[in-house]
Amino acid sequence: MTKIVVSKTVVALIAAGLLASACAPIQDVRGYIPDQEKVEKVKVGQDTRDSVQEKLGTPSSSAAFGDPVWYYISAEEERYAFFQADTVTRQILAVQFSEDGKVADIRRYGLNDGQVVSLVSRETPTRGREQSLLQELFGGIGAPGSATRGEQPK
Repeated sequence: MTKIVVSKTVVALIAAGLLASACAPIQDVRGYIPDQEKVEKVKVGQDTRDSVQEKLGTPSSSAAFGDPVWYYISAEEERYAFFQADTVTRQILAVQFSEDGKVADIRRYGLNDGQVVSLVSRETPTRGREQSLLQELFGGIGAPGSATRGEQPK
């Protein structure tokens, strides 16, 4: 009888340990932020894109519109079990260049500087008609311009 009680206790302790370990957060770190010492070596008005890339490395992203800006982005997220991940920290280093290709400004942004963007759920309508799967598969058979057996299109 004591063997049964001991084995039930051991099983209960193992189960409790497994449940507790499942509640530990999964941490995910993404991106790259250069060390402060490296950033301090970049001089506004002196360094060029090539020298910045040599000192800080390749940027995570760059501006598509407007003034040329390089972004070094890093974020840390935590996720518990199957729940959605929460962003714990986010750091962004923005290096802005002038028209002559020299560093114009260096700025740092954090998680508090971000803005929530609400997405629009509307869809853009397309012209034409809806086709079923069979119409899509067999709709081109015999259509003008389709190659017949043995002939190569010209």
